[in-house]
Amino acid sequence: MERGALIAGLDIGTTHLSATVYRLDDRIAPVVSVQCPNSAATHTGERAELDLAVLYELVTGLLRQLAERLGEAVGQLEALGVTGQQHSVALVGYDGIPRGPAITWQDRRVLAVDDEGDTSLERFISRAGGLAAFTAMGCRPATGYAGPSIYWLKETGQLPRRVWACLIPDAIVAHLTDSTPCSDPTLAGSSGLFDIVRSEWAWPVIDRLGLERGLFVRPAASGERAGALAPNLANATGLLQGLPIATAMGDNQASFLGSVRQPQESILLNVGTGAQCSAQIDAFTRMEGLDTRAYLEGAFLLVGAGLFGGRSYAYLQSFYQLVGQQLLGLQDCTELYERMNQLAAAVPPRCDGLRCIPLFSGTRSHPELRASLSGISPDNLTPGHLTRALLEGIAELFYGMADTMQPITGARRVLVGSGNGIRLNPVFGEILSSRFGLPLVLPGLREEASLGAALCAGVSAGLIVGWDAASALVQHDAPDR
Repeated sequence: MERGALIAGLDIGTTHLSATVYRLDDRIAPVVSVQCPNSAATHTGERAELDLAVLYELVTGLLRQLAERLGEAVGQLEALGVTGQQHSVALVGYDGIPRGPAITWQDRRVLAVDDEGDTSLERFISRAGGLAAFTAMGCRPATGYAGPSIYWLKETGQLPRRVWACLIPDAIVAHLTDSTPCSDPTLAGSSGLFDIVRSEWAWPVIDRLGLERGLFVRPAASGERAGALAPNLANATGLLQGLPIATAMGDNQASFLGSVRQPQESILLNVGTGAQCSAQIDAFTRMEGLDTRAYLEGAFLLVGAGLFGGRSYAYLQSFYQLVGQQLLGLQDCTELYERMNQLAAAVPPRCDGLRCIPLFSGTRSHPELRASLSGISPDNLTPGHLTRALLEGIAELFYGMADTMQPITGARRVLVGSGNGIRLNPVFGEILSSRFGLPLVLPGLREEASLGAALCAGVSAGLIVGWDAASALVQHDAPDR
C-alpha cells in the first residue's frame, strides 16, 4: 500500500451525487467530501428518466468543488473510482453525445398492458427463451433493468441507431476519460443480458431478441483502468489532467467493498432508497427470489434486492405530514424523521400485535403486491406503533432474504448495516440486531459506496495490493445507542 496517497470515489446516487477523497494510511481516512442533489433525474408516474447532459454538468461541478476543497493537495490525488445505480440504461452516440434520456431503475413502463393483455417485459422474457434463458445472468429480468428497457425502446420505435447502450456510471466514466464506454461485470451483470459466469454478453439471447450487437459495449474487468481524465475535464474541474480513472462498479458491490471487512463471514444490510441484503459466495449458484451478482476476482454476491427501504419510511413520513397539514392545519411539519424514531423507540417489540408488510411498491418479481397492516387494535393504533411496525416489517423482509441464503452461505457471524436508513435510525439498528440475533456493526466511514469506488481505484492504480488488502482497510463501529 502506498501510504499517504489520496484516492477518490464518486457515487452517482438516485437522489444525490457524492464525491469523497481518502488518504491511505494504517487507517483509511476521509479528507474532503462534497454532495449535491441529483437534479438530472425525474420520476413522474411510471416514467423515471435522467438527462445525461445535465448529469455531466452536475458531475463536473461536483468535482470542481472537490478540487477547490483540496486546494494545493489536489496534486496528490492519484486515482478516481466511480459507482452508481446498476439498473439503468444510458444511450450514448458513437460520437460521445447522449441520445435521449437515460432510463433509471424506478421506471415501470415495461409493465404497460397492451390490447392483448401482454406487457413488454413478458414479451422480452418470452422471446428471449423464457426464464431459463436468464440463468447465467444471475437474475430474473425486471422493471428498470437495462435489457427490458432497451427492448421496450426497440418495440416503441425509440431506439436510435449508432449508439452504445450502457449503464449510467459507465457513461460517466466514458465522459470523464473521453473514451468509448466499457462495462465491468458488476454493472453489465445488472442488465439482464450479460452472462456473469463467462463474463461476456449473452449473445444467443441478444440475437433472439433482435437487438443489434453493436449496441453493447466492451466488457472490462473490475478494477481495470478505463482511462485518464481528459484535458477538457481537467480544465473544467481543476483536477490534474491524466488522473487515472477505473472502470465503474455497481453500487451494491461498491457498498459491499466499502462496508465489509470480513467478506466470508458477513451479511450486509444496506438501506438507502431501496434495500439490499448481500453475502459473498465463491461459486456461482442460483436461488429463487435472489439475484446472483458478479463481484471481484471471480466471486459472487447473493443479493436480496427490495423496494422496501428508505422509500417506505419516506411514505410514512409523507402520510404524517399530510395529517399535520390537512387535519391540524400545520404548515411546517416536514422534519419528522427524528420524532418518528423517538416514538418507535418507546413502543415495545412486536408492537402489541400490530404487523406491517411494507411492500408499498411490490417486489421486482411481483410488482402488483402492496403493503398491508394487520392486528390493528385500539391499543396499537398510534403513530409510534405504526412506525415501529413498519421498521419491524423491513427487518422481517431482510431476515427472510438471509434465511433463504443460509443453505448456501451457512451461518454468518457478522451483521453489517450500511446506508443512512440504518445509520441515522438507532432504533432500527436495534430491531435488526434483535431479529438476526447478532450484534450490528456499522462501517466506520460514511458514504460506503464512494469508499468502495475509491478502494477500487486504489487497486486499479496499484496503490493497494489486491482486493483482500482493500477489504482490510474497512473500519467497523458499534452503532450509537
